[in-house]
Amino acid sequence: MFPVIPVLLGLLAFLFAWHFLNIQRARSKLPAGPAPLPVIGNMGILGFQIHHETLLKLASRYGDIYTLWLGHTPIVVLNNFEAVKEALITHSEDFAERPRNPCFENLVGSACGIIFSNGHAWKQQRRFSLMTLRNLGLGKRSLEGCVQHQATCLVQALAQEKGRPMDPYSSILSSVGNLIGNVLFGHWFSTADDRFHCLVKGSKAMEEFSSTLCSQLYNAFPSVMKHLQPIIVSTMSALRHWKKLELIIREEIQSHQRSWVPEEPRDFIDLYLAQLEKNKDDPNSPFTELNMVQVIMDLFIAGLDTSTIALSWALLYMMTYPEIQEQVQEELNTVLGPSHVISYEDRKILPFTNAVIHETQRVSSMTATGVFHKCTKDTKLQGLPISKGTIILPNLYSIHYDPDHWETPHKFNPSHFLDKDGNFTNNEAFLPFSAGVRVCLGEKFARTTLFIFFTNLLRAFRFQMPEGVKEINTEPILGSALQPHPFKACAIARKTVLNPAA
Repeated sequence: MFPVIPVLLGLLAFLFAWHFLNIQRARSKLPAGPAPLPVIGNMGILGFQIHHETLLKLASRYGDIYTLWLGHTPIVVLNNFEAVKEALITHSEDFAERPRNPCFENLVGSACGIIFSNGHAWKQQRRFSLMTLRNLGLGKRSLEGCVQHQATCLVQALAQEKGRPMDPYSSILSSVGNLIGNVLFGHWFSTADDRFHCLVKGSKAMEEFSSTLCSQLYNAFPSVMKHLQPIIVSTMSALRHWKKLELIIREEIQSHQRSWVPEEPRDFIDLYLAQLEKNKDDPNSPFTELNMVQVIMDLFIAGLDTSTIALSWALLYMMTYPEIQEQVQEELNTVLGPSHVISYEDRKILPFTNAVIHETQRVSSMTATGVFHKCTKDTKLQGLPISKGTIILPNLYSIHYDPDHWETPHKFNPSHFLDKDGNFTNNEAFLPFSAGVRVCLGEKFARTTLFIFFTNLLRAFRFQMPEGVKEINTEPILGSALQPHPFKACAIARKTVLNPAA
């Protein structure tokens, strides 16, 4: 009788030995790091999730640049400002690519657009998107008017609560979502519109799905997880919300196609349709309807998350530090009149307020671990060789909490952004939007929205904890972006300001 079990055990032992030797050879060419286990690599010590604090703790043992293994894939982690700056700024083009994301490619088909694309297609989509956003008013008074309008709507929505405990998140989400929707689709949405809620749900669902164990396992073991794809698709509600989001965007595009007048562009879709028409005879053009759908998804999701979460953190910190909230309001009272229409330019005459907003972004460090980059050629980082194709992960959290760059890194301290005379000053180790050629293309939009929304809210209300609440939870929820736990706030109308609901 043929000895099946001994043969299988021998084959298994051979595969483990072969896998072990391959990893050892690869490790010899990479920065040092914890020894990976067969199959799972270092995912065990990571708790099967990429946590910014775990990455920082490992740096104390293995150095600021070390290697982790997600399954059989090595990841070089960067844990200080100098290393991140060298990779993303000094050698920006060498780390301009994104690695494959099998989970998104296979489950939602998002290997195009801006976030996950590479090469010529990525450059063309990014350049077009930046130019189009500028044409639509980014950095100009026209778009600021839309931001100011939504800031007023947000103030009015919170005023209707009349100081009762409420969760400000949904109101912030609606205002930011409407603002982005107006840029992309050319119209406002009613908060009662089911299509608008589907847009928001789809955006939040995919942001949350990207940090789930299922997503992590899929990217670590794509060949195995692909066989479970039908089960994943049928059981993950996030994917259903994503498909609804995609459907609504396609419906918006079809509506625009029926009413499109090339000489009178109204929004992002109209300008993309013009680009499609311009390139219709070029079979190699990256401008396709599929790319248009994905670019719009990328812009909507990234813009909605960044601004909504940042403003939520800002309000949470103002309740946590009421004395700082009072200083912001004192500056607003002194410098601006109650009827002054606040613009982004006003940040230059509101140094303390501007410093508080920046400190909020530093302490919350929303994009804690940044996004994966891939090396495009053999290079070096701080003297360590990095081979072409190596994936790197910049731990932005480590930069924002680096004692070499911040006087009191674990304390909420607006003085980090003020000189001895009280003037605003930036810090090169402040990278909430990442850096280099892959820096967030919506950075200016996010900065403008956060500043105008925050100043309008702080001028209109005093935010405080509901009666009986003694302590605020400032620990983040781990995800692709760090966000605060749901919280209640009381928005008390300030007597020094005209009726905010007027």
